[in-house]
Amino acid sequence: MRKDWIAGALAACLLLTGCGAGAETANDTETSAGSSAQTNTEEPVSKEIFSMDTYMTVTAYGENGQKAVDAAEQEIERLDALLSTGSADSEISKLNAAGTGQLSEDSAELVSRALEINEGTDGAFDITVYPLMQEWGFTDEAYRVPSDSELAALLEKTGSDRLDWDADSSTLALGDGQAIDLGGIAKGYTSGRIMELFDECDVTSGMVSLGGNVHVYGSKPDGSKWRIGVQDPENSEDIAGVLEVTDCAVITSGGYERYFEQDGTTYHHIIDPSTGKPADSGLSSVTIVSADGTLADGLSTALFVMGADRATEYWRQHADEFDVVLIADDGTISVTEGIADVFSSDHPFETISQQ
Repeated sequence: MRKDWIAGALAACLLLTGCGAGAETANDTETSAGSSAQTNTEEPVSKEIFSMDTYMTVTAYGENGQKAVDAAEQEIERLDALLSTGSADSEISKLNAAGTGQLSEDSAELVSRALEINEGTDGAFDITVYPLMQEWGFTDEAYRVPSDSELAALLEKTGSDRLDWDADSSTLALGDGQAIDLGGIAKGYTSGRIMELFDECDVTSGMVSLGGNVHVYGSKPDGSKWRIGVQDPENSEDIAGVLEVTDCAVITSGGYERYFEQDGTTYHHIIDPSTGKPADSGLSSVTIVSADGTLADGLSTALFVMGADRATEYWRQHADEFDVVLIADDGTISVTEGIADVFSSDHPFETISQQ
């Protein structure tokens, strides 16, 4: 029964994987990458794109589907060129090199949102951990375990409270030795921009998968909800459950996609800003469901760092903004009550209530 359920779910849903991983588009209403443009409102226009260091799929339905997909590709490439820390010519790289700068509208919006999330989560999400990511080798795959003294020196310079942000002039000044990376919310912001483009192009429905960040526009063409599978952290070919949603982002952070092993210990890429080390919170993945892609992206990381108890309390204070699926290291699945009725699983799961 379990194998039959999983096979059926995988055949009918989009598989949502963790940070930095591509999402499979196995929905029977989707087309494979490279398909030709269609004008029939029941046929999709779909394109696969490699950008922001990951494979992406953009799909739109309706007579303006091709226009929407083309606009989405241009927007992805524009934002990648603007925000990438891997390009010396990007606005963020130039800011890091100079230590200060006036930001464009998109970068300014992302910095502003990042600082809001940082403050709201008591520092669990922090764009200034970039030098720590470099030290661990997660930016260039030159993996190593830094010494405690090396981490302590970097932690003295880490923290969004050391940034000098002038929202009126969109000017950001970094503290001594600081550098930022907006990658923790860039894909969520990008998917939100694509939803705006879908709306402007008047598509009937659509979907974008940005390296595991899935954002859906409306319902599927037949009026049913999109089915998004949440990956089992212990098995990349298995799913922990399926969410049926419309008009929202579904974004997962997990330590199982980017990691390395040394001396029998596994080190993943989600850094706890308070320790400078990979977060050891008792969670193996966090999936956020929200209409706000930027918020969902940032909170998926923040709540992973927080751990189940703090994450649950945070949700209870902000239940009108998002819902969450928490998967613990022991495989326990917890789902907030706002999405409990649209989440199905072959595994037992508990519902988190607001009381």
